[in-house]
Amino acid sequence: MPTTNTINTPAYLLEQAKRRLTPTLNNMPGLGTVEKRLRQHDFKQFVLAEPPAGSGLKPVMGDSGVPILGHMIETFRAGPEYLLEVYRKFGPVHYAYSPALPSVAALGPDATQAVFSNRNKDFSQKGWDPVIGPFFNRGLMMLDFDEHMFHRRIMQEAFTRSRLTGYVGHIDRVASAVIANDWVENDARFLFYPAVKELTLDIASVVFMGHEPGTDKELVTKVNDAFTMTTRAGGAIIRTGVPPFKWWRGLQARKVLDQYFEERVKEKRNSDSTDMLTVLCHTADEDGNTFSDQDIVNHMIFLMMAAHDTSTSTLTTMAYHLAANPEWQERCREESERIGDGPLDIEALDKLETYDLVINECLRMVTPLPFNVRSTVRDTDLLGHFIPAGTNVVTWPSINHHLPELWTDPEKFDPARFAEPRNEHKRHRYAFAPFGGGAHKCIGMVFGQLEIKTVMHRLLRKYRLEPPYPGYRAKLDYAGMPVPMDGMPVILRPL
Repeated sequence: MPTTNTINTPAYLLEQAKRRLTPTLNNMPGLGTVEKRLRQHDFKQFVLAEPPAGSGLKPVMGDSGVPILGHMIETFRAGPEYLLEVYRKFGPVHYAYSPALPSVAALGPDATQAVFSNRNKDFSQKGWDPVIGPFFNRGLMMLDFDEHMFHRRIMQEAFTRSRLTGYVGHIDRVASAVIANDWVENDARFLFYPAVKELTLDIASVVFMGHEPGTDKELVTKVNDAFTMTTRAGGAIIRTGVPPFKWWRGLQARKVLDQYFEERVKEKRNSDSTDMLTVLCHTADEDGNTFSDQDIVNHMIFLMMAAHDTSTSTLTTMAYHLAANPEWQERCREESERIGDGPLDIEALDKLETYDLVINECLRMVTPLPFNVRSTVRDTDLLGHFIPAGTNVVTWPSINHHLPELWTDPEKFDPARFAEPRNEHKRHRYAFAPFGGGAHKCIGMVFGQLEIKTVMHRLLRKYRLEPPYPGYRAKLDYAGMPVPMDGMPVILRPL
């Protein structure tokens, strides 16, 4: 049955006006010219810290960018493209001072490997604290060393293959209903990003908390808004808990999430349902260790953010590139035809091998978490450079994904680069690292891939994806996870 949904024109125009008129470093008039000049300017270089005498180490050189903002304009507007210029100009290790986050950029595959493998435990997750610490306090990504391994071992139980098998049914049920009933077809004003963000939150509500979509629209909307706010608050320029600034709004949103999850944990302690929150309430490691109520609240807030934001980003990039590359869309659809319209399970999703290539290429082109933050526990060296204790170190795996020395024609959408015999992702251990690496490699990686395949399979069985107009190009805002500034219009043509 065709969907009869339409877009409310006044509401659409108001939303678009809000997108354009809410001031950010990406849409303020004249900032494009400013950014261009900043990227061409040679800032005065200085030494971060003198290496110890006789160490044989080189000092890290750096600069301060413009007063107060440092290099925020270039980073928020151009993201990995700007950091690639830094890598070409200064090499793999360069310091940038700003009051918000003074840090050493660790760039390129070798620097990424040194930080992620963390052989001597020199690099701590405490680097995230000034960025998102108040909003995702004691989530799995924020924990270090033995404590991190202790929590990860218990949490691993929620991501075993048998658990994932159970989640696929939930994901499929929600995705099928939303795509069939809620999305608007044949309209170039349909915005894929907000629509899929709402869908992934509905999926997360069911899978993670057993909270059926539609049962309490007001509550789910309030929680969704709180997640959005906490995620974006990390990119605040004015980092103060004073209203009405973005940082303050993030802190208020965290209170909403704390209260919501504390109530849910009380309910779930006595439940036997199959959602992840219940699993975490009842899971123990081999020594019988379990999570406290507060542990579960902290982990759920982090997992919900990590799961639905990264999947939203990848699905949006995927819709954009499949709309622009109909031959790859058709190849995916042919695989989906072989599976048909029956209920999905892991075995069926495993057969969607073209989808794997396309997902990897989309993760390469727009990496949902483009950077990772660490802090040095003690004086250390990075690729022969001296870095003092307490220094923030930011790795940018996303720039590795665009290096012509690792990838053929890296700005071209070419999923076949991940297949035999090319295997371009194997040219360096960290040529491709969208899920991080080392002890902190993303625990929900397989879950995310199953979710993306399920949603896209259902979408391609029902619609052909088309760009809103020929030659459409997306523009991304890099103030946090990359987000399409126009909401990413995509036309859904019924097959």
